[in-house]
Amino acid sequence: MRIWDETSHFPVDAMRKAAGLGFGAMYCSQDYGGSGLTRMDASLVFEALAMGCVSTAAFMSIHNMVAWMIDAFASNQLKANYLPRLSTMELIASYCLTEPSSGSDASSLQTTAKRVGDYFVLNGSKAFISGAGTSDVYLVMARTGSAGPKGVSAILVEKNTPGLSFGKNESKIGWKCQPTRVVTFEDCKVPSTNLVGEEGKGFAYAMRGLNGGRVNIASCSLGGAQSALKTSVEYAENRKQFGNTISAFQNTQFKLSEMAIKLTASRLMVRNAARALDAQAPNAAAVCAMAKAYATEECFQICDDAVQIHGGYGYLNDYPVGQYLRDLRVHRILEGTNEVMRMIVAREILKE
Repeated sequence: MRIWDETSHFPVDAMRKAAGLGFGAMYCSQDYGGSGLTRMDASLVFEALAMGCVSTAAFMSIHNMVAWMIDAFASNQLKANYLPRLSTMELIASYCLTEPSSGSDASSLQTTAKRVGDYFVLNGSKAFISGAGTSDVYLVMARTGSAGPKGVSAILVEKNTPGLSFGKNESKIGWKCQPTRVVTFEDCKVPSTNLVGEEGKGFAYAMRGLNGGRVNIASCSLGGAQSALKTSVEYAENRKQFGNTISAFQNTQFKLSEMAIKLTASRLMVRNAARALDAQAPNAAAVCAMAKAYATEECFQICDDAVQIHGGYGYLNDYPVGQYLRDLRVHRILEGTNEVMRMIVAREILKE
């Protein structure tokens, strides 16, 4: 984890080994190579993976989200062409929604896809795209119709398509072991058969994908926080000050207890959201938003407390707690900011 972070190494080989265990298309149907797991199963897996490396587990969450959207909405031809290779991670996938000028206001995206004969011609750019430049296939939300969400479609673009290019690898606070770049389309021509589902339904598909993505990223926060808590307990039991291990001090005991309470409460909310997705509950979007907002904030605080328990050593890269803190911070921003999560919850409450 530390070496991958320090060298910005994207561990494709390690992810393919994980895919060999069935983690490349976890909740896709088995018809095209998926594992057929539930969202609850996937939450458990992502938490466990994140205990090893948060950033790598989070990227696998994104890859799985793309695979699921293809499995759920694409034609049988696209499923047969892509899903067997996505499930093994022979092909790696990226999700392209955010743009330089449209973050939280995602439905105002400006990337266009114009029909020209049997093709779509894409123009525009996407920002903060995880895996960009390395990934083999990009699920792109582009405007094929009028303004607003109903004018957006989802289109698959392969890496070597003429007109597709990538910016520099962004220098980030965390998630250093996965590349993040701007993706640019300049008269990028793809077959019209690469349309996922129906034209004009892409934004709806993207939002449904994000419901699961929010549970996944919250699960990754659980894994990072669990490792931070475990590391803190081990440190407190060995670090001595004033003639005692610091675990003997009530202040340390209370802090560790609060960390455990926050982690347990977060885990319950995330698992509840996974159940809501599996049950296709009508309020699943709000339940997922609640879990994402709560767990990512509480788990980040757990990591911050872990740094505090470690004192000055927690600020050194020789100890892993600082990396947990850096990697978890972005979870409060991506897959919809936590401010947007509160908007989703508010809409559900006021609807009632």
